[in-house]
Amino acid sequence: MILVGIGANLPGPDGSAPRETCRAAAAALGALPGLQLEALSRWWESAPIPPVPGAPWFVNGVARLAGEADPAELLAALHAIEAAHHRARPYPNAPRTLDLDLLDCEGLVREGPSPILPHPRMTARAFVLLPLAEVAPGWHHPVTGEGIQALIEALPPQDLRPLDP
Repeated sequence: MILVGIGANLPGPDGSAPRETCRAAAAALGALPGLQLEALSRWWESAPIPPVPGAPWFVNGVARLAGEADPAELLAALHAIEAAHHRARPYPNAPRTLDLDLLDCEGLVREGPSPILPHPRMTARAFVLLPLAEVAPGWHHPVTGEGIQALIEALPPQDLRPLDP
């Protein structure tokens, strides 16, 4: 199982809303060679972390993919999808048209080279864990062994709400 976080808080290059960009990114993930989109969470809206004054809220979700992929090659493919949506990186945590994060790749534990797996900041982010629980309710952190529900219960309060019922 491969898990990819999807997020955006700026309009796409064609002026499309962040949610539409996220949907397009999910479709692009399912079109990657050797991978299939097995599940997609509902979309969530969240405040930027860390807080950025005046920055719009993010639309977030998680995709579960089936298939096999080399993590470095998959990360390059994710960056190519971001680039197609005009992702810019002017400074850390800047607002963005699209953000794709490789969260987990078959439970692989990897401290480097890039990508680090599992994603090093995912356990502190409700906008990752809540949608992840929708697509992989039995998921356990590959390093700590903690289940997704225990990780969710340990989260500090965060501004987050589902966009879909």
